[in-house]
Amino acid sequence: MATAPKKKWVKTVKTDSTHPPEGLFKKSPETIARTLASKKVSPKGPGSGMRMLTYFINRAGKGLSAADHARLAKAKELLSSRVERAREKEKKRAA
Repeated sequence: MATAPKKKWVKTVKTDSTHPPEGLFKKSPETIARTLASKKVSPKGPGSGMRMLTYFINRAGKGLSAADHARLAKAKELLSSRVERAREKEKKRAA
């Protein structure tokens, strides 16, 4: 029995909100986190950069080497701490 090919939802995503620089995800984790947290790349803040990074990792899927996955996971950790700091700063500002 033949199974229908799986539809990949990421193929239908067409966003024009932000554009990370070409080759960014091949750089060091520190550079990736810093760039994705910047207002130039993520005008809505580091949370938007985190979504871009997660999307990239998910989109790469099984084609991502172990070394690349580890580097991007480290960048995700660094960016996560920036997101937390931004949230704390926003809470203090609201209080």
